[in-house]
Amino acid sequence: MKFLSAITSPRPRSGGRSISRGYLALFATVIIWSLPSLFQFYLLRYYDVWAQNFYRYSVACIAIAPFVAFRIRRGGPRLDLRVFALCLIPAVPNVVHQITQTIALFYIGPGVYAIFTRSSVIMTALLALIFFPEERHILRQWQFQVGTLLGLIGAIGVFWFQPGATAGHVAIRGLLIAFIATICWALYGVLVKRPSARLGSIRSFGLISFITSVLLFPLTCAFGNVATPVEVSWFVNLVLAISAVTCITMAHVLYYVAIQEIGVALAQTLQLLCPLGAVALSAWIFGEHLTSAQLWSAAILLFGAFLAMRVKPVATTETAENI
Repeated sequence: MKFLSAITSPRPRSGGRSISRGYLALFATVIIWSLPSLFQFYLLRYYDVWAQNFYRYSVACIAIAPFVAFRIRRGGPRLDLRVFALCLIPAVPNVVHQITQTIALFYIGPGVYAIFTRSSVIMTALLALIFFPEERHILRQWQFQVGTLLGLIGAIGVFWFQPGATAGHVAIRGLLIAFIATICWALYGVLVKRPSARLGSIRSFGLISFITSVLLFPLTCAFGNVATPVEVSWFVNLVLAISAVTCITMAHVLYYVAIQEIGVALAQTLQLLCPLGAVALSAWIFGEHLTSAQLWSAAILLFGAFLAMRVKPVATTETAENI
């Protein structure tokens, strides 16, 4: 956890160093977020959709708790009802996203889903334009506009050109579920900026992960199997715990840092790089292979990410004390 502590330490006064820290946190997040769909696809053999997400977020909440307690002892904003309400707002679309993205894996492979969900950059850009005036300088730059457009085209191409012989035509239901998951992720990425800026990355994620777990518990009791952990092997539970600590706890905290330093729109756009690792690992572990048309679409998507990387962010107007 030394790397996580270094990235989330109080931000330096130099704007250049803040941007460098934002990029470092973001690229660490990109590496980690190449893995979630692979973990979820594997765990679906043992955990139902509801139990998987509840226990993953519960473990993530427990993992971040000591760091939250440490930050609280150091002072800073208090966790009162107003802050709780502020964190509840992004937690709701987060719950919907976690459930729908797991259900989507019944219809499409983890590599294809990892690519398709990157189309959230377009939705995030539009939401950022509405909610955050300080992001508009990025949205007006041609590199960002062309990059996000290519990213959307590439994501749709990967989904559209799935081989009919192996995967079949994707049902409208599957497409709709994947689309809902993508919209909710974009909404979460935008709404989480306010609590992150006010509380800092660790405290905001600690509270949001707690709220998310609380919201997922009754859904698991109603539709899932709460007793799953005692019915599966220790290795399966270990995989779930690893996925929770890395893909949820570490990645979310680092992502919050990136949002604060380089902005929502740019942070989401560079997430277009995540599918590269997901596709390679899915092909190796699960035998998921992309057609030539899908690979070309993925190349277009990644080129769009490269263009978006050419955008130079300015320091955001909101700051977080004692991150």
